[in-house]
Amino acid sequence: MSRVLVTGAAGFIGRAVGDALRAGGDEVVGIDRVADVAVGIHAGDTTEPAAWAAHLAGCDAVIHTAAVVSNAVDLDEQWRINVLGTRRVIEAARDAGVPRVVHLSSIRAFSDTAFPDGVTEDHPVRPDGNPYVDTKIASEHVALQAHTAGEIETVIIRPGDVYGPGSVPWILKPLDAIRSGQFLLPAMGRGIHSPVYVDDLVAGVLLALRAPGAAGQIFTIAGPRGARTDEYFGHLYRMLGRRGPIGIPTPVGVALAHAADRLNRLRGARSDVNAISMRYLARRGTYSIEKARTVLGYEPAVDLDEGMRRTEEWLRAGGHL
Repeated sequence: MSRVLVTGAAGFIGRAVGDALRAGGDEVVGIDRVADVAVGIHAGDTTEPAAWAAHLAGCDAVIHTAAVVSNAVDLDEQWRINVLGTRRVIEAARDAGVPRVVHLSSIRAFSDTAFPDGVTEDHPVRPDGNPYVDTKIASEHVALQAHTAGEIETVIIRPGDVYGPGSVPWILKPLDAIRSGQFLLPAMGRGIHSPVYVDDLVAGVLLALRAPGAAGQIFTIAGPRGARTDEYFGHLYRMLGRRGPIGIPTPVGVALAHAADRLNRLRGARSDVNAISMRYLARRGTYSIEKARTVLGYEPAVDLDEGMRRTEEWLRAGGHL
């Protein structure tokens, strides 16, 4: 590769992908809602590519990371960004003669709880009424449809629970909730989290970007192992010098989260503290990365202890702890 356009380039994953590409000698063009000229990010809405499509000229690939990543956004907006935005990016790349689009979906395409342990990419996806889950499934359909029709090569990545320096959903928000005494885990803390350190995810994305055999394929990119939620979030408690976390039965957690969500709605606010998030943290299954190992040569290099050590170092350097 020599020139790659990254959507969502100012986000946690998009910025990490851009940094890795530049470190490898590639030219990176970024698109995000707000421009950052210093790092080559141009302002643009993925659903309206006319404003930024000229930047696709000469690109060898597009890495599409832009998405709504939240359980607190309604279906219409998630569909607009996650599904329509994906189609518009693919169309713009096709029209510019870009050979390949790498689209970031999510392990949640398997549904939040109803999947077998060690689930593989050939297991059927399952819409479950959750806007994020359902729109991620639909976005995959958009990408695969374009590939099958011969419009453009597409590759789909399903990241695990991506954490590391700068992660909002899995580091910064939980830390805030722990500080305020409002953090509880369903399934008595025995749910299974699937952490993947951001550098490992980026390594998998770049492998998929370049591998000839990746075209038209879906790859789960997760970490070395699943971890119980009380183990994962226990690292954050340790960083704060607190004991925990506290586990509660899932039905209690769902009821409490539902009540909190209703109260927030009455106040005109939305939060990821809701029943959807609570059920997600009650998962009991893990995700196989064997296909990524076999086809891409992917191998996660950062285990949870090391990833949390690096994250803690970043948090302390930035005054977050």
